[in-house]
Amino acid sequence: MSDHLVYDLLLAVSTILTEKLTHNSCRLGVAFMKNMSILLGTTVMALVTLATCSASGQQAIASTSSAVKAGPGRTAPDFEIIVYQGDDVLGGKRLRLSELLAQGKPVVLNFWAGLCPPCRVEMPEFQRVYDRYKGRIILVGVDVGPFTFLGTKEQGQALIAELGVTYPAATTLDPEVMRSYQVLGMPSTYFITPAGEIVDTWTGLLNEEKLGELVEELLEVSSRR
Repeated sequence: MSDHLVYDLLLAVSTILTEKLTHNSCRLGVAFMKNMSILLGTTVMALVTLATCSASGQQAIASTSSAVKAGPGRTAPDFEIIVYQGDDVLGGKRLRLSELLAQGKPVVLNFWAGLCPPCRVEMPEFQRVYDRYKGRIILVGVDVGPFTFLGTKEQGQALIAELGVTYPAATTLDPEVMRSYQVLGMPSTYFITPAGEIVDTWTGLLNEEKLGELVEELLEVSSRR
């Protein structure tokens, strides 16, 4: 079984799980979402193990590790961003991630979707952290709803307007971004130094407290690079 086929299988299953398990997330609250994220992660890891064992007789953990392209310690894959809002902060309506990094600030890259319930829940949390660290980091939310069957670009823009968030938001026309970042759940967040190194990742909902902790760690690591 090819790496692309394995990944496509995992992405499809994780997308379905995310949509089904988070159907009532707004009503059940953050505690439910944390438990859902753990369940989703466990399920995905089980699928990874099954897929890699089928692909070869090598140890599943080693095979999985070598397949991950965008984990901590790896270089963030470059891709084009088409901006919904915040072009004055990002520096343009259409630009690449490498151009954001060239500004010399750490980047918090959040993949979300318009019909993703946990994305809706965490957006106000991201807004508060954005307001706190404005000018010290670049925070951008990239709508990948069209690639995950979780909303169109129009539905993504409608969610931003409904919630009234003002931090930079965008989308991309590059479907390879899902594979290159190994996005297996929604939302997914990557913490990237100005040098392009991914120092941490988080799959699932982030609240203000945990997001703030991860941003502080990113700033500390970035200052030493």
